[in-house]
Amino acid sequence: MRALLVVNPAATTTSARTRDVLTHALASDLKLEVATTEYRGHARDLARRAAESGETEIVIALGGDGTVNEVVNGLLHDGPDPESLPRLAVVPGGSTNVFARALGLPNDVVEATGALLDALEAGSERTVGLGLASGVPGTDDAGTPPRWFTFAAGFGFDAGVVGRVEQQRERGKRSTHALYVRQVVRQFLGEQHRSRGTITLSRPGEDPVEDLVLSIICNTAPWSFLGNKPLYAAPEASFDTALDVLGLSRMTPAAVSRYGTQLLASSPEKGPRGKHAVTLHDLTDFTLQSQVPLPFQMDGDHLGLRTSVNFTGVRRALRVIV
Repeated sequence: MRALLVVNPAATTTSARTRDVLTHALASDLKLEVATTEYRGHARDLARRAAESGETEIVIALGGDGTVNEVVNGLLHDGPDPESLPRLAVVPGGSTNVFARALGLPNDVVEATGALLDALEAGSERTVGLGLASGVPGTDDAGTPPRWFTFAAGFGFDAGVVGRVEQQRERGKRSTHALYVRQVVRQFLGEQHRSRGTITLSRPGEDPVEDLVLSIICNTAPWSFLGNKPLYAAPEASFDTALDVLGLSRMTPAAVSRYGTQLLASSPEKGPRGKHAVTLHDLTDFTLQSQVPLPFQMDGDHLGLRTSVNFTGVRRALRVIV
């Protein structure tokens, strides 16, 4: 079986020795080609070439959620076709690894490699749905290239937090959960639209949802992890359905305390709720528009400021080894 292993050498939880051991283990069962990423977007380019070659059966992403996102976008460059595209496999090497853990994979790289080899031997796989974000016609963001995401996107507050974390990492800070918590506090203290939001959610055949401060778009549950604790922003979200949304229309100190506590106590049965919380399930097509430019992120990758984004939930988009 021909496979491409895409390795991010900057993955935060793997060493060169660990990567070598994993490569040898995978090569014992696969006809393996190994490619190490050298620049931002390289994993996407490698996966695209593998998909276009028609010879590669599996593309394995060894890295964090950013590496996985790039590989997925390379595989789906010409659109979803799960029956003919290479299957995706993931060996988590980042600080959080939401996509891999949402699939039920071990968070330890060695254990995850063993689980991948077992799944290959058993022929175990599933077809997952994904989200697609694109520009809105007739707006300043109309020319934005479409981009797939695997587990979540954010428009507004949480994307601002991601942007702050990236700035800290560029200054040499390690990506830790404590770093994220600090940036949540700083983003809240610096937020200029806490009392009244600027985001409107529109979907076909329904009244718009207005004045949102925060919009989290989930393709699966959990939405993220704080250490080993899963956080459920949208408990009903699933790889088997389209997209779920959690929107908040208030970010006052009282609201942040209430919804933050609910998020920390969230479970597969219960997420954030209240009169300033909007939860929507299984959406296939909707648009978020803001009166002012706001931060935007997908799969933990800050993509700058936007005033509008269109979202599409695509069921059964890609086969994944699990």
